[in-house]
Amino acid sequence: MDLNIVWFILITVLFTGFFILEGFDYGVGIMMIGRPKNERGQFVRAIGPVWDGNEVWMITAGGATFAAFPHVYATMFSTFYLALFLMLLALIMRGVAFELRGKLQYSDWINFWDFGIIFGSFVPALLWGVAVVNLLRGLPINFEMHYVGNFLNLLSPCALVGGIFFVLLFTFHGANFLSIKIADVGLLQDIQKKSFSLGLSALFNYVLFAAVMAHDTDILSKPGTIIFLGLSVAAVIMSCMGAKAGNGCKAFLSSTLAIAFLTIGFFTALFPRIMVSSISPDFSLNIYNAASTPHTLMLMTIAAAIFVPIVLCYQAWSYKVFKDRITPADVHYH
Repeated sequence: MDLNIVWFILITVLFTGFFILEGFDYGVGIMMIGRPKNERGQFVRAIGPVWDGNEVWMITAGGATFAAFPHVYATMFSTFYLALFLMLLALIMRGVAFELRGKLQYSDWINFWDFGIIFGSFVPALLWGVAVVNLLRGLPINFEMHYVGNFLNLLSPCALVGGIFFVLLFTFHGANFLSIKIADVGLLQDIQKKSFSLGLSALFNYVLFAAVMAHDTDILSKPGTIIFLGLSVAAVIMSCMGAKAGNGCKAFLSSTLAIAFLTIGFFTALFPRIMVSSISPDFSLNIYNAASTPHTLMLMTIAAAIFVPIVLCYQAWSYKVFKDRITPADVHYH
């Protein structure tokens, strides 16, 4: 196995971790829609200690892509420039909201920053779905690895279906996370009911999404991809069963596996490509024509072997420290 393949696998792992961890972050933020202030406060407390650590996975995945496949990084950022700009604004607002919402105890102040968390959770979830679909569906990339389309090329019906699916799947995942973090019995039961309904919606949209993708892409051309997507669907069904039974651990573990299998399935469908050209298959960016030099990949591999286990241990420790359930008494308003 050469280093190009190794780094494709490592980037797959990083994006898998990112979608799992930041997925429930986004989902919890979206779950705040229409909730009373005290319940929103409990939701924020549930992800407050870990949300910024979860975002590190996105930064690391982007940095690894830049270092290992610089041509992909350059083309991707020019392709999704406006979408990434909107995502960045949403994430900035979200980060600021987490820091400022508790500084003053006025309802209007808290409501405004809670809206910032909701907005900063919904927009990235939607845009990540749009981006993933476009990577597989293909974009107008020419022989110079330049994107020659416009923003509207990114908003095809297929891409929007993918965006909605990601929003529903992440919201379902977030509800399952809350089911293992909330202590209040009444609120917990309500979350579990919402979780089951969200799971059914995510499952229905999964079928629609798969049908659209099968029509517009070559995602089902590889047996490995079919296996991983099948496992992902099975995991969503298991998660729905866990939510229905009130088993939060089963529901959350299963939705975690669903996102993991889905992400691996996407990357399996892409391999060895990373960005598909809709102009010509020869113009697609892959792990060889878009890669850094072998020397660079070797140095990065040594660094990753040292620091990735350290980061994983630290994050596991942080989740262990903040494993307790959140009670209404943990949220203080005057």
